[in-house]
Amino acid sequence: MRKIIAPLFALVFAASSCWKNKSPEDLPRLKEAFKKQVETFEKDKITTNENVTKSLESLNGLKGALEEAKNEDKEFAKVYGNWEKVNKRVEDLNKEYEDLKSKAEGLFTAMETQTNSLSDAKSKADLTQAIKSARVKYNGTLANTAKAIGKLRVLHKDAVDVVKALEVAVALNSFDNINAQLESIEGRVDGIMEELNVAVEESKKLYDQRIDELN
Repeated sequence: MRKIIAPLFALVFAASSCWKNKSPEDLPRLKEAFKKQVETFEKDKITTNENVTKSLESLNGLKGALEEAKNEDKEFAKVYGNWEKVNKRVEDLNKEYEDLKSKAEGLFTAMETQTNSLSDAKSKADLTQAIKSARVKYNGTLANTAKAIGKLRVLHKDAVDVVKALEVAVALNSFDNINAQLESIEGRVDGIMEELNVAVEESKKLYDQRIDELN
């Protein structure tokens, strides 16, 4: 079945590529728009990861800097500033995610509409099932991506809470329990970024037309 579905699915794209702008559902344009959005999302993911990594480094260095009696206000301002950048990157990433979801929906809808217009009943049935399977799997990926972005928001909030706790700890001259909180925040980053990587990988499979890998 997979051997049959893959060529048929590719045939829709091949035919629409030949038609170029004459394609009834404008599949070439929609596919290219989706591809560019995937690339934009991937770039934003990388930038967000870099911002989180930098902010973790400043957060981990803050306790030591405070213990060495460096300028406290300056150190706190630097860390708060870094995490504010993280918050902005997370919101930007979420915007690109929403655009990705919208463009994917447009692409799927166009494929379904064009498939429904086919005269050959078997081709129509096979392609409809293939598109349905791909949509279900990709919608699952999108849902997990939304959850990962939500985790980044929580990570930002928890990191800021740690900095606030450190400000109180400075006043009390007690840093008990802060180390465990720092380790917890750092340990969550890799898992979140891996979830976002899955979104990029599955999106690339979709626009590369490898429907057999999506079934």
